[in-house]
Amino acid sequence: MFKIVGVINYLVVVFLNAFTDLGHKIIIQNTIFKVYDGSEQIVLTAIVNALILLPFILLFSPSGFLADRFAKHKIMQYAALFAVFITLGITYAYYHGEFLLAFALTFVLALQSALYGPAKYGYIKELFGYKYISAGNGAVQAVTTVAILGGIIFYTVLFEMLYPEGAVNEAEILESIAPLGWLLVGGSVIEWLLALRLPDKSSSVAQKVFRLKRYISGFYLVKNLKTVTRKREIFDAIIALGIFWSISQVVLAVFGEYAKSELAVTNTIYVQGVMALAGIGIVIGSIMAARLSRNFVNVGLSGFGALGITCIVFSIPFVHSMTLIALLFTLFGILSGFILVPLNSRIQELASSIHLGTVIAANNFIQNIFMFVFLMLTTIFAYYGMNAEILFYVMALLGLILTLLLFRRYYVDIFWAFAQILTAMRYKINYHGLKNIPEDKAVLLLSNHVSWLDWILLQLPLSRKINYMMDKDIYNWPVAHFFFKKGETIPLSPRAFKDAFKEAHARLKKGRIVGIFPEGAISKDGQLGEFHRGYELIAKDYDGVIVPVYIGSGVFKTLFARHRKKGSSLLKRTEIDVYFGEPVSKEIKAKEIQEIIENMRRKYEAQ
Repeated sequence: MFKIVGVINYLVVVFLNAFTDLGHKIIIQNTIFKVYDGSEQIVLTAIVNALILLPFILLFSPSGFLADRFAKHKIMQYAALFAVFITLGITYAYYHGEFLLAFALTFVLALQSALYGPAKYGYIKELFGYKYISAGNGAVQAVTTVAILGGIIFYTVLFEMLYPEGAVNEAEILESIAPLGWLLVGGSVIEWLLALRLPDKSSSVAQKVFRLKRYISGFYLVKNLKTVTRKREIFDAIIALGIFWSISQVVLAVFGEYAKSELAVTNTIYVQGVMALAGIGIVIGSIMAARLSRNFVNVGLSGFGALGITCIVFSIPFVHSMTLIALLFTLFGILSGFILVPLNSRIQELASSIHLGTVIAANNFIQNIFMFVFLMLTTIFAYYGMNAEILFYVMALLGLILTLLLFRRYYVDIFWAFAQILTAMRYKINYHGLKNIPEDKAVLLLSNHVSWLDWILLQLPLSRKINYMMDKDIYNWPVAHFFFKKGETIPLSPRAFKDAFKEAHARLKKGRIVGIFPEGAISKDGQLGEFHRGYELIAKDYDGVIVPVYIGSGVFKTLFARHRKKGSSLLKRTEIDVYFGEPVSKEIKAKEIQEIIENMRRKYEAQ
């Protein structure tokens, strides 16, 4: 992925953009932290966050229009230049102790980010392509989070070093930390220079005309929202991200007051440092999510992330140790990566190129509507005396709603994500020949059968779900039957085998993947058993192929094989190879497919 021209440059631009924006926000928030207490502190912190969110709401239509109308790298270049002038204004405000001006320029800097955002994130799909879309989103999320983490630590430490003891008002503080403004200016200048070197990846741009009257009347708002809601999965993913960011914003907004009032922590380095650990977690979680999405966008991870952050937010009021809270914030970040990377990748994957800017702008718009509303509610609750502990419980309830939403949409994907995570903990699985599985045709997978893990091993690298044929007695097991039915397995019995193969044919006619283990049972001696001819009864008039599969002998070192070999270790993951062979004729006989898989065994086991 990093060999793609422009990737490194783009990631550095993303880093500097987030680092500069965060730097000014931290300076303002730390100033508020030093001067105000209690509800005033929560209210002002919420207002700062609201000033950052409002531009994304107000500029939904213009930002989407720009990203679809013009080359995205050009928008990033002009936006970066705009940031240079804004940071010069911020530096002026610092030196003259103009807190209200610096406060207002937070809004102007957010305007720049709002115009920048759709182009910046839409550029991921253009630059990385479909093959690396999850990895690209993981890299962008990790880099952005490192920038946030670095900005929090960097600017907070410098703030504390320059902070004058005994300062009683905002003007004294700003004048003392004013040299930090030049760091903001320097970051913006470097970002602009690097943005000038971004490659043009736009294949085409929409020939649109922006009409101010339609924008003011709300015509564009309604039209663009309709564009987003055409694909229900995109809209659901955007809503899920909006709920997630609402939870995150409120937790971060109230934690400072909670740490001061409940834990007696007044040093901003400790407070910001604990919240920064969530950033470390997001980096780890984003990398993990990208690795677990190597072959396709693994949306099932989002369900685990939602369930995990719900439990964490609920448990924070019961923990009175900063060390344990630091650990919880780190886990919160890891699980956040499981939500952010798959859902953002899925939105970009499903959105058409011609409307990508509008979809991403809508994503920003709806997310920021959610965050703005919940920050305003936080402000109102704080004003009327509701403490941070109660707000944590409210956010846990919102997390439960998020969890239910994602489980309802992705329950099958969540099951397979769970299987993938458990499998990855114990086994290193190497897949070969995945290119032999067509994306747009039916596939009949015929594989050797060596363990109880086989059905999991074949499914994990594929985004399309395999409809397995299985013994009817096993299919009817209590409790398990519910999951087999949801997994669309096809029950097979000696008395009704013709009906089973008719159903397999019907699935193949619909373009599905059907998986069969022609041996009919797990190998007891590690050798290939005789292949039954039942699959030959499937009519050949479907548009698809037969793909032979060989599961390597590494599986014999697991507890799930009937034939066992020594060599497994509790300290080392067992390595298993799975080979997807080249497609063969649909007319192939059982003995021929058996011979092909036997030849695969000899070839690959000899290596």
